[in-house]
Amino acid sequence: MVVRQQLQHLHLNVDEIALGTAIVSPEPDESQLLALSSSLKLMGFELIDNDKQQLIERIKNIVIQQVHYNDLSKNNTNFSDLIADQLFKDYAYLSRLFSEYEDITIEKFIIQQKVEKVKELLEYGQSNLNQIAYQMGYSSSAHLSSQFKSITGITPSQYKTTNNTGRKPLDKI
Repeated sequence: MVVRQQLQHLHLNVDEIALGTAIVSPEPDESQLLALSSSLKLMGFELIDNDKQQLIERIKNIVIQQVHYNDLSKNNTNFSDLIADQLFKDYAYLSRLFSEYEDITIEKFIIQQKVEKVKELLEYGQSNLNQIAYQMGYSSSAHLSSQFKSITGITPSQYKTTNNTGRKPLDKI
């Protein structure tokens, strides 16, 4: 909504807007882009105009969409194939690019996203660890616990019993 308002304020018609992308008409000129960048920065957003950085943001969006809004138990997601297919690029290239810009591999980013989703599910308290492991596409609750501990330093059980609300916003992972 904030991005839409800023675009409209610059007299740009918003044809489509989604996480990380906006399609506008007419094509913004240099002064409009500069104004947009400045106003978005004040609100904690960033205008991404570098093609490589846009690819990285698209990779992040694909991972976030899959981990946080889909049931990983039902679709047996192969993230490398999914990302390569959706971006029409070689996965090896995308992986190198992501690591170069983010100082983390795509695999580690996926694990971090899964851990954040597990934290959310633990806080809801409606599922036990075995159910969460299944829902998140893990082969076992032991595998989930191992990854959870490697990221957070504590086990899922410890997280749940300490009422730890150390969740991170998705854009800060």
